[in-house]
Amino acid sequence: MKSAPYCSWALMAVFAVTALAQAELDPALLGKPPVDAWPTYHGDYSGRHYSTLNQINQSNVKNLGLAWVYRANRSQQGAQTGGSVPEAVEVHLGPGALAGGFLKSTPLMVNGVLYFSAPDYAWAVDARTGKEIWHFFWKTSGGDHIGNRGLAMYGHWLYLETPDGFIVSLDAATGKERWHKQIADVKAEYFATTSPTVIGNHVIVGLSGDALDVPAWLESRDPETGDIQWKWYTTPRAGEPGIETWPDAFTAEHGGGMPWQPVTYDPQLNLIYVTTGNPNPVYRGDLRKGSNLYTASIVALNADTGKMVWYFQSSPHDTHDWDAAQVPVLFDMNIDGQPRKLVAQASRNGFFFLLDRTNGKNLVTTRFVESPNWFKGVNQRGEPIPDPDKDSQLGGSLISPNNGGAANWTPPTYDPETELFYLNTAQGYEIHYQYPIDGPVFGSSGHTSQAVGGIENSLRAIDPRTGKLRWVHKYAGSEWNPTRPEHLGGLLSTAGKLLFAGAPGGFWVAYNPENGRQLWHITFDYDVSNTPITYLLDGVQYMVLAAGDAMYAFRVHN
Repeated sequence: MKSAPYCSWALMAVFAVTALAQAELDPALLGKPPVDAWPTYHGDYSGRHYSTLNQINQSNVKNLGLAWVYRANRSQQGAQTGGSVPEAVEVHLGPGALAGGFLKSTPLMVNGVLYFSAPDYAWAVDARTGKEIWHFFWKTSGGDHIGNRGLAMYGHWLYLETPDGFIVSLDAATGKERWHKQIADVKAEYFATTSPTVIGNHVIVGLSGDALDVPAWLESRDPETGDIQWKWYTTPRAGEPGIETWPDAFTAEHGGGMPWQPVTYDPQLNLIYVTTGNPNPVYRGDLRKGSNLYTASIVALNADTGKMVWYFQSSPHDTHDWDAAQVPVLFDMNIDGQPRKLVAQASRNGFFFLLDRTNGKNLVTTRFVESPNWFKGVNQRGEPIPDPDKDSQLGGSLISPNNGGAANWTPPTYDPETELFYLNTAQGYEIHYQYPIDGPVFGSSGHTSQAVGGIENSLRAIDPRTGKLRWVHKYAGSEWNPTRPEHLGGLLSTAGKLLFAGAPGGFWVAYNPENGRQLWHITFDYDVSNTPITYLLDGVQYMVLAAGDAMYAFRVHN
């Protein structure tokens, strides 16, 4: 009789240990191509969004069908809770937040569990069935609820950034909060949308916020305690290199450059590749003369110290809100018969850049769409030269790309078999007006704009060696009303000789990556809103993506 309680306790302990072990991430997975896990935002550190899986391929993609659906549970009942205020404040999703995708998070998949997020929420879902395991609700103190890109994982802990500027650590097995730390004050109109990235014993944390002229930075935090390890400011301080590209130290310190995009990483070089946002004031370049380093740039930092190693500015002296916060994609390729370590970016301003990622030397600069008209040429560094006549004016200035950009934050993909770089694009025009205001100019004040014409949305394949287009698939019906690129979700390519991309009208399409021929498609009530992932579980390859407030899983049905 006395043994029964002991046995019960022992069994419970075994189950608890087993659950904890299943919720733990093997750090070795972070440096490998994603196969039976998708352990970080990009799948691996490279940002290629490519999978070596080929169970789903050109011969059977026609049999791809739904495995399960999970609709995001936003009820507070039964949720694990945490927060910066005693009671949740009322928040309002921004314009088009649901139409543009409530679930913008790229899921993690570790040991058969999917982890994903939305502003103020995180979930754990069974990757086989879509059954909810737990959900977490953050009691917010406000902030911009435009979206959340996803979670990061270290051991059996998860990391979530919140709209009111906190980073929160959760127990992956239970969803219970371990701790939270403030990144920046929401009262200064900072907010946080990005997915952190775990590199060794560093949690790399990005920051958002563009309403006021405030400092911006990237920081590294201790995964155990949340304490800051290092902080890199995106604009220089007095006496630092690059300060000469600003009128004065005060303007530089408050010049913006938010790092909205999750970083990529080269373990051999121990370099983080971070892309920075637009300078502030956003459209009044006359108030911040100079190239305004290191805004709208690709910057390489030492992962252990946060010290800058090199930079390349995608949009010098940006005056149109064309941040460079698009994915820096890492791959190796022979250039002129020599192996090179490369980083590529398709920037919001309409230009494609190929750089040597060891030193930042430019190898290719070319437009990946035809419409951009804001530049006068390209300098010796391979950086576009802005045309001051295309700045906002009292009478208006006709500019392309429009405010959504030729590309935006959603990830492209690079396929090492085809050696092509793929992305969804948009072309359109906008008139930018400037008007006088009384008092100081902050953020976007003194400016307004109006979209006046669209050209198209299209899926494009770029040869990185030359920057030339290999093929273009134009989306029918998008000529007069192109969709913002971020509303089409990110891309995924696989060794099954497939390229997956969202298309306007709620389509998700599989293409032949060699020529852009459509092989299969399905439609949803909303456009694809996140970046699809794929993984192998119990010998079955799944594909998972989000549209609106639902997560969908697909597999081949024979």
